[in-house]
Amino acid sequence: MKGRARRVESGLPGCSVGQSNVKRRPTYSLLALAFAGVVLSACGGSSGGGSTPITTVDVLPVLRGLKPDLPQADAAFESNHYSGNAVCSACHDDQATGDAATMTIQDESGLRDVSIGKAWQTSVMANSTRDPYWHAVVASELHNYPNLADEINDTCTRCHAPMANDLAKKENLPLQVFDSGSVEEGNFVQGIYSMDSTNELFNHAMDGVSCSLCHQIADDGNLGTDQGMSGGWVVNEFPEENFQDRPAYGQYADPDQGYMRQQSGYTPVYGAHISSSETCGSCHNLKTEPVDENGQPVPGISHFAEQMVYTEWENSAFDDGGAQAQSCQGCHMPKIDQPVLLASAGATQARNDFAEHTFLGANTVMQDMLKNFSAELGVSEDITAADFDESIARNREFLKTSASIELQNTSLADNKLNMDVKITNLTGHKLPSGYHTRRAYLHVLVIDADGKVVYENGAIRPDGSIAGVSEDANPDSYEIHYDKITSPTQVQVYQGITGDADGNQTHSLLAATQFLKDNRLTPAGFNKNNVPADVAVKGAAATDDDFNNGSDTVSYEMAVSGTAPYTTLVELRYQPFSFGSLMTLFAESDKVDQVDMFRTIYDSTTLRDEVIATSVVTVQ
Repeated sequence: MKGRARRVESGLPGCSVGQSNVKRRPTYSLLALAFAGVVLSACGGSSGGGSTPITTVDVLPVLRGLKPDLPQADAAFESNHYSGNAVCSACHDDQATGDAATMTIQDESGLRDVSIGKAWQTSVMANSTRDPYWHAVVASELHNYPNLADEINDTCTRCHAPMANDLAKKENLPLQVFDSGSVEEGNFVQGIYSMDSTNELFNHAMDGVSCSLCHQIADDGNLGTDQGMSGGWVVNEFPEENFQDRPAYGQYADPDQGYMRQQSGYTPVYGAHISSSETCGSCHNLKTEPVDENGQPVPGISHFAEQMVYTEWENSAFDDGGAQAQSCQGCHMPKIDQPVLLASAGATQARNDFAEHTFLGANTVMQDMLKNFSAELGVSEDITAADFDESIARNREFLKTSASIELQNTSLADNKLNMDVKITNLTGHKLPSGYHTRRAYLHVLVIDADGKVVYENGAIRPDGSIAGVSEDANPDSYEIHYDKITSPTQVQVYQGITGDADGNQTHSLLAATQFLKDNRLTPAGFNKNNVPADVAVKGAAATDDDFNNGSDTVSYEMAVSGTAPYTTLVELRYQPFSFGSLMTLFAESDKVDQVDMFRTIYDSTTLRDEVIATSVVTVQ
């Protein structure tokens, strides 16, 4: 870990700790990270039980309070290759209201607008380039590996600013995320984030993962293969005289072509691949090329499977032809069960089974940041806080469909409450999946007949840290996978922990060569004993007999001292940003402006996690 301000040492006698895997640094106090000189006891993060007599506390740099200052983009841009979302929304959003509205359905909430652009605009896909966490991570990697600037800028924009990346390649334009060099030295190169709406590259970038990107991705024969992943999508180029032949692939075999071709310069055509998981896999399978601390390739290691959402799905019961066959779009773009007009102008027939463009996901915390810092992040003034709130509520409900909890074999004897918790993953990929800072964890709360809390495990604090989790006290350690939990300091955390070539834990994507721990809940049909190495279960979960094929069972033995009966609440909760990883990142906030900006946003955000599933039982 780099960039700490200073160290404070304290004695911590008699602190009982759980089990964890620890590399270099001893456990340090949580709150002392933020407040220099404050010494508190820290439980967790050592390699065994007993006490932790000495704790080394690393203090974060003083927060500078920087904020992003992104201008709004021109969402109505049109170029030789792409068009902004406003060009599409001019027809594919309902321009009328009330009784005159045509792109509406009737559901349990009443009359609901299903306009395509409005559904998309608050999604993380739409805001992939505005994402302040992405800014911070990219800036950190650039800071630590300046010799890899070209590779970092290209790889990271390929899926987060895809239209700008493709435009730059086709027009031979320089593309980088942030400014570099200086005017005085004659080596200044402007980055995307110091541009404005007068710049074509900026507009392409700020449209995120947009309409004319996804609907132009070609079925070139590589989708679903290694060559078509890690940003391997292809959008074909058309000469100016044939612009109107640019395809807009869609889900219907008989599209209305004339009006759209005339109005937008794209020809709607049927493309089965636009509804396939293979298209999503072009960005949601990502392999990186690991480097050492000097930015040089690690000998003997060809790649690190940073995220393999498509391959996880491919090895599940949700794969095409599987027992529960369902594409990515089938869950994240659910079909509407009544006919819908797809445009407010030019549409001649209502369509059945329209895939709504909500792009349902789990990162409500990021959406909350986008809502509260919309001006600083360049979000369109037309998008309101209420729009984000509606999207957050939608995703919150979606999260509740991703897993279930069953409480089994409960008993009470000799002031010990015993219980088995079975968690079932209902998604078509690991839970959580994707970037390694995401984690799910179990929170257990026991209340006696007098309303007194007699046991709690996995309590989240206001700063986003989880009590008892080793990583949150010492980012160089991590909580192991448990089959049985006997102490409140043992917390079941489902996550991927990345390691470097020396087997040390790392929070850097470029340094990662392996997963030291991967006990993310597998999907149904996923046999951990017969899957590719890139999606293998790692750590203690690999030998946990009941961790497989979409579920895990954890046994709890809880000491209680109160008045029976005991009401026991168990929650599976989801957190997109693990606290320990953030502390490592924030250690660079005095050196990297974008890290300080994200830290400012994070410290101003109160939403830390979400509840996926809940179960309650009373034990007499």
